[in-house]
Amino acid sequence: MGSPRPLTKKQIMDMIAKTGDLSDLDMRGVDLSGVCFDGVDLSRAKLAECNLARASFRGADLSQASMWHADCKDACFDEAIMEETDMDFCYLEGATFRNARVKKAIFPVNRISLNQINHCIKTGRKLSMDRSRMD
Repeated sequence: MGSPRPLTKKQIMDMIAKTGDLSDLDMRGVDLSGVCFDGVDLSRAKLAECNLARASFRGADLSQASMWHADCKDACFDEAIMEETDMDFCYLEGATFRNARVKKAIFPVNRISLNQINHCIKTGRKLSMDRSRMD
């Protein structure tokens, strides 16, 4: 028997509307650009290689979520819980992190300094990635 078919953007949006709980869900590789995940439980969710451009995660729980290699251009992570969130190799140009709770999270530090991230958390300014050190 083959592997299960991946969820669609519509199925995921329906789940958000019904329960607001996407914890432990595997959404790898799905185009979720522009989706509103505000206040949603995404703890331990797999969002690796997703298109999350312009998505909003205000107040969402992203604890232990994997967002490895996701496109998060212009995404909003304001006030999100980001404890042990894996954002390695993420494209974070223009993303905001105002008052996000970041603890033991993994960022693409070869292209963003921890000082930049902390500054964005405090000020709400958009993150700017170092284009000279692209992977």
